[in-house]
Amino acid sequence: MKSRSAPDMMLLLCTVFLLAIGVVMVYSASAVLAFHEFGDWYYYLKRQFLFAVLGIVAMVFTMNVDYGAWKKHAKILLLLCFVMVALVLIPGIGVVRGGARSWLGIGSFGIQPSEFMKIGMILFLSKLLSEQQSKITLFVRGLLPPLGLVGLAFGLIMLQPDLGTGVVLVGAALLIIYASGARLLHLSYLGFAGLAGFIGLIAAAPYRLQRITAFLDPWADPLGAGYQSIQSLYAIGPGGLVGLGLGMSRQKYSYLPEPQTDFIFSIIAEELGFIGGGCVLILFMVLLWRGMRIAITAPDTFGSLLATGIVGMIAIQVIINIGVVIGMFPVTGITLPLISAGGSSLTLMLTSIGILLNISRYAR
Repeated sequence: MKSRSAPDMMLLLCTVFLLAIGVVMVYSASAVLAFHEFGDWYYYLKRQFLFAVLGIVAMVFTMNVDYGAWKKHAKILLLLCFVMVALVLIPGIGVVRGGARSWLGIGSFGIQPSEFMKIGMILFLSKLLSEQQSKITLFVRGLLPPLGLVGLAFGLIMLQPDLGTGVVLVGAALLIIYASGARLLHLSYLGFAGLAGFIGLIAAAPYRLQRITAFLDPWADPLGAGYQSIQSLYAIGPGGLVGLGLGMSRQKYSYLPEPQTDFIFSIIAEELGFIGGGCVLILFMVLLWRGMRIAITAPDTFGSLLATGIVGMIAIQVIINIGVVIGMFPVTGITLPLISAGGSSLTLMLTSIGILLNISRYAR
């Protein structure tokens, strides 16, 4: 029987600090926009606080449920995720927001099934590869079946379309597959094929190609495709070392699009400066370090792969979001974990961290 101890307190504290920073910064970044759109300065704050509370309840629950229980139900959970992602694509059922049919819900409240798919796929791959680890070095019998499943999920998400979530899903899945012992040579071949497919996806959609050209030279179209990148840098630059002060952002006055979600780190850098932004990055680095430590010290292969997938999911989102904000990557719709305004994304991120904390309770 596995011995159970207290959860990793450093991981828990980092999560709470980042969540608290997120609630404060969502209000600071969104108050002007909320009043303009809804006549309520606190609209986004109230939603963020509500989902943060729901997420904390879910985190406490998963932190106290033996992670082995998820292994028993992983297949059913993934099947439900596929059903929800498929339902989104049906006109009249799926809700279109921001140009993508990615939501299920009524009015302003809804869930994003692709967020469920990320954790559902992580759970199932961890179960599958922990039970069939000896086959993973075989290309046809071991590697192709999980990759085919990931490809199917990616294809459904791209039909919405939601390239950002698809990239996070594939990235986390590949980390699990690599950690389970897949041959690097096989993954390299597939990487080249994936790169060709990725280029094809970009070329097939004019707006994606515009984002690439805007990334290379945002000033070529400063009021169009390059607008978000330029306004983000306009926010970061004046922040300097200590920032303009909490609540003193200028870019949130309808200059920077989505200041409470995709570009919230721009507002953090503008209001809290290099020091504030650096503190957020340090918290994320500590969180990822503790997560990797849990993956290494997990008592079984399933727990190790599950922790690897969750840490990979968080790391990829942080890298891409901040990379977009500072102009290192083309613009894509990926939120900053625990910080950006969100509903299902925030709740499921806290749920996933709760599973990670539970694994830490059994770590060697």
